Amino acid sequence: MPWKPFVAGIALVALAACEPVSTTQITAGPGSGPVPRATATNFAQVVRTVEPVAERECRARTSGQNCDFRIVIVGDANAPPNAFQTLDKNGRPIIGFTQALIKDARNVDELAFVMGHEAAHHIAGHISRQQQNAVAGAVIAGSLAVLLGGTGEAVQSAQRTGARVGARTYSKDFELEADALGTVITHRAGFNPVRGAEFFTRIPDPGDRFLGTHPPNRQRIDIVRRTASQL
Repeated sequence: MPWKPFVAGIALVALAACEPVSTTQITAGPGSGPVPRATATNFAQVVRTVEPVAERECRARTSGQNCDFRIVIVGDANAPPNAFQTLDKNGRPIIGFTQALIKDARNVDELAFVMGHEAAHHIAGHISRQQQNAVAGAVIAGSLAVLLGGTGEAVQSAQRTGARVGARTYSKDFELEADALGTVITHRAGFNPVRGAEFFTRIPDPGDRFLGTHPPNRQRIDIVRRTASQL
């Protein structure tokens, strides 16, 4: 389950969570499959408990940033286990879950940790930082192509490659930052982040690949344990 910092589209808005809301409903939509009642209840409990904590952490750690998280379930019932953080057109942070991830979670601690991790991506400003890295990579690669005599399509190709490399440059660091802050959020919401991070033991290990987007699972578990030991 390679967690993605942000994605382009969402098929179904299933939950809308913000601090003044006292109840949460999970609704079905086109393409969505049934979520077992017990699983849906656990997920709703996690949303009601973790979202206000994530919002408080966001307001305490940022200035002028939209901290009104919206929690959604992706409508495609066939989508693989995944979670992501993105922004809507108004800059409101969205945390999305696929139905497969919700069903695969073995306990509420895992759901809470995943939500805390995705909220941490927003609090740490990872989307804007990744975009800045992509722009810097494109500029550097394009400039080098010009110096080497490239023109037209060659320069544009170099810029595209530079943007991809730039976007990936610090992505592993972003994931570890989100794991650490997600641990804090999970703990302060009353869940066990170390137990929640056991999710990593059941997903493919990306290893330590050059320009990979995610760090090795063992490194992520270690970050969670070290952070939790200090709380």
